Amino acid sequence: MEFRALAAARFSVRAYRPDPVPEALLEELLETVRLAPSACNRQPFRVVVLPTKGREGDLLRIYPKPWFVQAPLVLAVCAVPAEAWTRSRYDGWSAAETDATIAMDHLLLAAADRGLGTCWVAAFDPVAAREVLALPDGIVPVAFTPLGWPADVPAPKERRPLSELVIRPRDPASALA
Repeated sequence: MEFRALAAARFSVRAYRPDPVPEALLEELLETVRLAPSACNRQPFRVVVLPTKGREGDLLRIYPKPWFVQAPLVLAVCAVPAEAWTRSRYDGWSAAETDATIAMDHLLLAAADRGLGTCWVAAFDPVAAREVLALPDGIVPVAFTPLGWPADVPAPKERRPLSELVIRPRDPASALA
């Protein structure tokens, strides 16, 4: 699909068919995540692939909405701050979570391109997420998504106009003042 059309077509799916996602298709999506850009190409993220069948109770501890476990898979993208590039010369800012979110965005767009549904979930219980995923120290859950075949249709998208989102200052020093 042409990228602009893909970006416009992708939507947050909150109803899924139980049909399995073929392993070859899942691998294709995960390869897209591997190709996502990251600061200095450090790739400070991990993707945890969780089949939902038999794990519904644990997964609902992470995010307690029934649609979260309708899809055959839930994927978690986690950051690994120790592997991330940091802006050490100035303020120590770490690119770990940014790189993980870029990876998640690639996953969501690749899934939509292949007809699969996803929904970015950041309103999860981080303590439950760490427990259910059995994450070691140093790995931080950033976002989750169900992954499966949509059983709903997109609602019209409400988007702010570009004039509210884009700043074109005449004086760069006053850009956000």
